[in-house]
Amino acid sequence: MKTNFQFLIIAILVLVASCGEKDELAAKKEELAKMKKDASALRLAIENLEKEIGSLDPEFGKQNRKSVLISTIQPKVGHFEHFIDVTGSVLSKKNVSISGEVSGRVQEIMAIEGMRVSKGQVLARIDAEAIQRNIEEVEKQLELAAVVFEKQQRLWQQQIGTEIQYLEAKNRKETLEKSLASLRTQESRTSVRAPFNGTVETVNVRLGELVQPGTPMFQFVGESDLFIEADVSERYVGIVTKGDSVEINFPSINQTLNTKVSAIGAIINPNNRTFKVEVFLPNIPNVKPNMVSVLKIKDYENPNAVMIPNYLILQDTKGDYVFTVDENLSKKRYIKRGRTYKELAEIVQGLDGSETLVDKGFREVGDNFNVNITN
Repeated sequence: MKTNFQFLIIAILVLVASCGEKDELAAKKEELAKMKKDASALRLAIENLEKEIGSLDPEFGKQNRKSVLISTIQPKVGHFEHFIDVTGSVLSKKNVSISGEVSGRVQEIMAIEGMRVSKGQVLARIDAEAIQRNIEEVEKQLELAAVVFEKQQRLWQQQIGTEIQYLEAKNRKETLEKSLASLRTQESRTSVRAPFNGTVETVNVRLGELVQPGTPMFQFVGESDLFIEADVSERYVGIVTKGDSVEINFPSINQTLNTKVSAIGAIINPNNRTFKVEVFLPNIPNVKPNMVSVLKIKDYENPNAVMIPNYLILQDTKGDYVFTVDENLSKKRYIKRGRTYKELAEIVQGLDGSETLVDKGFREVGDNFNVNITN
């Protein structure tokens, strides 16, 4: 019984000690929160007081303000160029549809799509059996007409027979000669040939198919007289003109060349609000029709421009501005920018190129901030 009582006394003492510790911890937490609140209020009061003193004493504001670590750059003064970047496609003025000139069935097709051929090379043959039979018939008639004419000519030279008989024999012979020449021309046209050096784009006929004069058989693209065509936004109407300098890059062959705008479209496409621009393309190796190209058309240049990186330009309700450095103080200077190309902005008002601009840290400074310049 005595032992149970002792255990009870010990448990009560432990419980009282635990409650005491919890009360002490809570008191410390409450005291810490009160001190933080007082410190926050004190800091706010200090900042407000510094601002009030700084407004009354500018020298105090400069001395009391912390320095911001920055780097600086100089504006560039020189030749500024602006380009319009558009995608174009290589085309050929010798993009033609080759058609049959005589009637008949397709007897042989030698050309295949993508095949490069030379001028005069046979692409297909049309059955010429009927024409050949006509030729044989006319040749036999011509043999007889030639014999009759020769005999009639000898008789006429001997003043035997009439003049009309001589003229009729001569006329028949000449008529048959012309008919034979016409038939042989038709026979030659049964062979469909390439009109110039180029590439067969598409084959539109099949073996054994019946074709008529004018039936499209091949789509053919020449290798010369190439040009580039591109669609340019209508906002550049009047800006892009014939003769403008153009830099062309072919990404697939990693080749660049300079040329000029050779023609400007006269209408606006209502579907995409663009107009056509044609660029002259000299004969260069490895450039093929339908190849993709990137065009840089120069639409503006200034030989004496002041230029700065575009990312340094900030904006507020009054307009664009940058920060300059003057006697270790950052100065807010309003500017007027012109055109921007490749992250480089042309400044047309506000800078003359002699200023020192805040570069790294330009978002951390303000007007009349102390700055510490580092390399």
